[in-house]
Amino acid sequence: MKVLVTGGAGFIGSHIAEELLKQHYEVVVVDNLITGNRENIPLGVTFYQADVREDLSEIFTKEKPDFVIHQAAQVSVAHSMNQPIYDSEENIISTINLLEASVNHNIKKFVFASSAALYGNPEYLAIDEKHVVNPISFYGLSKLNAESYIQLFSRLYGLSYTILRYANVYGMRQDTKGEAGVVAIFIEQALKGESPTIFGDGEQTRDFVFVKDVAKANVASLHNGDNEVINISNCSQTSVLEIINNLSEITGKPVSPTFQPERPGDIRHSYLSNLKALKLLNWYPSYEFFQGIEETIAYYEKGLIKIS
Repeated sequence: MKVLVTGGAGFIGSHIAEELLKQHYEVVVVDNLITGNRENIPLGVTFYQADVREDLSEIFTKEKPDFVIHQAAQVSVAHSMNQPIYDSEENIISTINLLEASVNHNIKKFVFASSAALYGNPEYLAIDEKHVVNPISFYGLSKLNAESYIQLFSRLYGLSYTILRYANVYGMRQDTKGEAGVVAIFIEQALKGESPTIFGDGEQTRDFVFVKDVAKANVASLHNGDNEVINISNCSQTSVLEIINNLSEITGKPVSPTFQPERPGDIRHSYLSNLKALKLLNWYPSYEFFQGIEETIAYYEKGLIKIS
């Protein structure tokens, strides 16, 4: 069985490609390398440098994938607030393009990377999949619209899908230059002896889930959870200040943050129920946050990712 992974040279996508290879799938990666890195692509993968907003029919015709895992996206909440048109092109138009290609080439399953950002400020915790969706950022709105297109394509054309709403994913190969990589940013700054910047008071919490666990959830979705929306999370809260404290403990270096005003579009508290993932995907995270951040720091310290 062959899987086409968009954004497979990026942070999450490259880990999905690795997990697919471990489970003996053939893997095709499509990535424009604007934010992805060719070095992230594992050996044994067929790679095409292409933009997922463009016509991909030649790739689909040649490779004949059985499944599509759509990871390519604009992932920064802050960037979406500054450039909502670009955000919609990257997250909505690209999804429609892939949906059309998937229908035209008889794809068995379309797995989509969505986000907890579309829930907005929670009415209750832990947030389950029945929680009202009320995004407070254009990023969350674009993910919500992409989900709606997927569901309509399914109703109209019979395309099977699974939508995975990620909590905050962290781990090796995460971008250190954007909001989405807060853990990676803090690790880089701590190892360089710099002062991490916290927006707000640091008491805001997120649900951090390790990238290797997310990769396994995607692979599990290929044959499970048909036409379902499923949270992928650790079902736990970690504050930004707790990240700083963990970094100090693991590295043995004092980490003193500086504080800036909180940003528009940021959610105060969020963590997601993962009971549906356990039930439908037989998936549960194997990494606690401290364990995952230890592994991530070790990766940086060994020089497997350049710190510049």
